[in-house]
Amino acid sequence: KPTGPFKDALGKALITNDMTTHTNISWDDIDPTVIIDDDGQAYIFWGNTVCHYAKLKENMIELDGPIQTIDLPNYTEAPWIHKKNDWYYLSYAYQFPEKIAYAMSKSINGPWEYKGILNELAGNSNTNHQAIISFKGKDYFIYHNGATQPNGGSFRRSVCVDRLYYNEDGTMKRVIMTSEGIQK
Repeated sequence: KPTGPFKDALGKALITNDMTTHTNISWDDIDPTVIIDDDGQAYIFWGNTVCHYAKLKENMIELDGPIQTIDLPNYTEAPWIHKKNDWYYLSYAYQFPEKIAYAMSKSINGPWEYKGILNELAGNSNTNHQAIISFKGKDYFIYHNGATQPNGGSFRRSVCVDRLYYNEDGTMKRVIMTSEGIQK
């Protein structure tokens, strides 16, 4: 059921600090996202200060090959991977306080071309993490801000949803945060 109860399928961490030694921080293996490509191959993306990715085995609880890294400008954390038409999109938290930036590629393995800022600072929240989905033919940008009343902020966040639009060349249009979100 989507409400649980949930059980850890592996019983231990899939990825640990000794597997990713590009940085000397203990929280570099955070914010995972998974995509299942058109051929059925699953990939996991994650990381803080360095973006990592790896293939997953069919059981989704084992890596299927080496951990790779992606060089992205001002990458902080919170990668999100999605595909639309023939393009792969890798969005991520950019700098700190965080904006959302993105890169595009014709292949899940890159090369990735940085395209710029997708979403600005999220009000009174130092972080800005995103998800991008399509639902009933429309695209949506899901993120958070610190608008929870009366004590919102970086650690009391509100979920926000705004529409996402693409240009004819496949690039994404900047998402402008609204206070009202999407309408029926």
